[in-house]
Amino acid sequence: MRIEAVELVRLQLPFVSPFRTSFGVQTGRDVVLVRVVGDGVEGWGENVAGEEPLYSAEFVEASVLALRHHLVPRLLAAGDITPFDVARVLAPVRGWEMAKAAVEAAVLDAELQRQQVSLAQWLGGTQRRIPVGVSVGLHDHIDQTVTAVNRYLEQGYVRIKLKIEPGCDVDLVRAVRRAIGPDVMLQVDANAAYTLADARHLARLDEFDLLLIEQPLAEHDLRQHAQLARMLRTPVCLDESITSVQVAADALALGACSVINIKPGRVGGLLEARRIHDLCQANGVPVWCGGMLETGVGRAANLALASLPGFTLPPDLSASSRYFAHDITRPFELVDGCLEVPTGHGVGAVPDPQMLRDLDATVERLRI
Repeated sequence: MRIEAVELVRLQLPFVSPFRTSFGVQTGRDVVLVRVVGDGVEGWGENVAGEEPLYSAEFVEASVLALRHHLVPRLLAAGDITPFDVARVLAPVRGWEMAKAAVEAAVLDAELQRQQVSLAQWLGGTQRRIPVGVSVGLHDHIDQTVTAVNRYLEQGYVRIKLKIEPGCDVDLVRAVRRAIGPDVMLQVDANAAYTLADARHLARLDEFDLLLIEQPLAEHDLRQHAQLARMLRTPVCLDESITSVQVAADALALGACSVINIKPGRVGGLLEARRIHDLCQANGVPVWCGGMLETGVGRAANLALASLPGFTLPPDLSASSRYFAHDITRPFELVDGCLEVPTGHGVGAVPDPQMLRDLDATVERLRI
C-alpha cells in the first residue's frame, strides 16, 4: 500500500491513581498515537515512550522529534510498502524502537484493515481469551499494598506482580504471600534497581515460591544476570535487557534468564516481538507480554500478540479501568480473570473521536 499521510496525535490521559515504581511516580501518560492513511484505509499505532528517559533512553518529546523529522519522512518517501518493509525502511535511523514500533503497528493495522483480517489471526494467535495479571506499584506502607492486592484478586486477576526496590522487598513479599496464600501466582519486578552485590539478599525471596523475579539488575548486565541466576532458585526474567531477537538469543545462551517478558515497543515492533516468541518457543522458554501503561490501541495489539501459543504465562495486560477512568477506545473489561482478544479487522481498537476532542488532542499531519 502507498501511505498518503501520517498524523501524530498527542494527548494527556490521567491515571485513576498514581503508579509508583523504582523509577518514580506517574500520574498519567503523555500519549502519542500514529495514524497512517492510504489506499482508502487508516491504521493506528501507539508510541509507548515515557515522559522521562528512565525505563529506556527513549522519551516522548525526543520520540516525537524522531518521528517528525526522520521516521515519518522515510515512510512517506518509500512508495508502496508492506508491514514487512517498515523495519528495513526505518533501519538507517539508529534507535527509537518505540517510535518505530508505533509506525509499524499503524502500517500493519491499515494493511490488515484492507485484507479484512484480525491482527491476532495474522500473527498466528491461537487463544481467544487471555487470563491476565496485574502490576501493583509501590506504596508507602505494606498494608496498603496488601489491601490493593486483595482488591485486584477480588476483581478476578489470576496473577499478581509486585514492584520492589531496595528497602521494600522481602518484608513486602512475605506479607503479600501470607495474605494471599500459597496458590496464587506471585512475581516481583525490580526494574533494574539492584546490583550483583545484592544477590544474597535477593536469594531470600526464594522462600516465597515466586513465579519469577523480573529484571533485577541493570539493562546491559547479561553476564551478571547469568551469575545471579545461578545463585537463585527463583527464575530470572529479563525485560529491559531484551531489545531484539539477537539480544534474546545471547541472554539465553549465557543463562542470563529462563523467562522473557516481550514488549513490542521495547523491541521495535510486533514483527520483532514475534521473532523473539518463535526463538523462545523453539527453545522451550516461557514468555509473557508486558504492558507499558497503554491505551486501548496498544492494549489491543498486545492482546493479539499474547494470543500466540508460546505465551504461556499471564501478561501484564489489565482491564482499561486498572489505569484509566475513560480509555480512548472501547474499554477492555475483565471477565472471569480474562480479557478477550480483539477479533475485528486489524488491531481491533480505534480511538473514539469524541474522546480525542474531550482530551484536547493535538493532531499534526505530515505529507510527502
